[in-house]
Amino acid sequence: MSRIPFVEERNGESIVRVPLTRGLGLTPVQAVLVLVGIVLLFGLPFFSGLVGLSWERLFRGILFGIAAVGLNLLLRHTELVSFGHAAFFGSGAYGVAVLAAHYDVSEGLLLLLGAVLIGTLVAIIIGYFVAGYVDIYFALLTLAFNQVMFATVFRSGFFNYNDGLQVRIGGDRPSLFGLEWTTLGYNLVLYYTTIVLLLVMLLGMWKLINSPFGRALDAIGQDRTRARFIGIPVERYVWISFTISGLYGAFAGGVYALLRLHVQPEPTLYVFVSGEILFMAILGGFTTLVGPLIGGIVLVYLLEAARFWVTYYHALTGLVLLAIVFFMPKGIVGSLPSIGAALAHRRHDPGLVREDIRGIAAAMRRAVDRAITTVRIIVFGVN
Repeated sequence: MSRIPFVEERNGESIVRVPLTRGLGLTPVQAVLVLVGIVLLFGLPFFSGLVGLSWERLFRGILFGIAAVGLNLLLRHTELVSFGHAAFFGSGAYGVAVLAAHYDVSEGLLLLLGAVLIGTLVAIIIGYFVAGYVDIYFALLTLAFNQVMFATVFRSGFFNYNDGLQVRIGGDRPSLFGLEWTTLGYNLVLYYTTIVLLLVMLLGMWKLINSPFGRALDAIGQDRTRARFIGIPVERYVWISFTISGLYGAFAGGVYALLRLHVQPEPTLYVFVSGEILFMAILGGFTTLVGPLIGGIVLVYLLEAARFWVTYYHALTGLVLLAIVFFMPKGIVGSLPSIGAALAHRRHDPGLVREDIRGIAAAMRRAVDRAITTVRIIVFGVN
């Protein structure tokens, strides 16, 4: 396929695009941002010290971000909110641990493949039961399945209860590509293998959401009844998208287990992990492809670094979520275009800044009024 830029006509405007693959063309700005993102990902182990956090911890943020990218397939296109996506992350992590601890599988890539297969199978089973539900029923069912899995692992001797399982064979870490590595070499090889696979998965997700299947998911999210009327098998498509979403979570969980070399139920299967994955998608911008990935990195950075800044560091993440909801409802990445356009306009009209300040103050007053009303209803039973 030719790599020569081409011009696309859309809504009466001419847009120059740089072809990346068949059916995928980027504007020059998007192409530069993609290139910068790839350079940052590959350079992370070398400059992570500039942000005051080890690259291994930021690597964990990338892994949770991958799970959030999978969740975003449901959230963005079918408008379904899952409160149980830790089930797939945990399935992938425990898949690696069980194969290593009970079956002596020593090759890391085979462990990862097993994790993906196990997590995908779990997603197929759960998806079969939840695909026909919507709104709060879908959310609660995913939460219930997540809690069942957590309780089963927590109480099972096969999974070593709350102590979890080691991902070691004879006291040694798994091999990668058939070779034994030092600790740093192992982590670096695992990281760069994950980044290469991540880029492939992002490209695959892009093609999926821009395919007829992806457009069918959009139709399902907009109106299920109308989608059925035009012949879309709604439950089957939701089931497939749920399974793909679980596959991304299982992959992330499998790499997490290979990185940590020890898997426990609370860091991988607890319901709060599902909440964090959902938070990442919203924080980064669930209306974009890479927003959830950025959200994963930012949230893990906040959780890891904020403890050195403030005592109640968990409250900081809550304040960040409130700020995103009130002032950046499209998330960090999703809000960048509108922020850029707004700044460009405000350079020519300083009066707009005063209007922004008044708008922010009004939004804060409305939020306080809603909070007071809620407290009155809960405490006094009056509005």
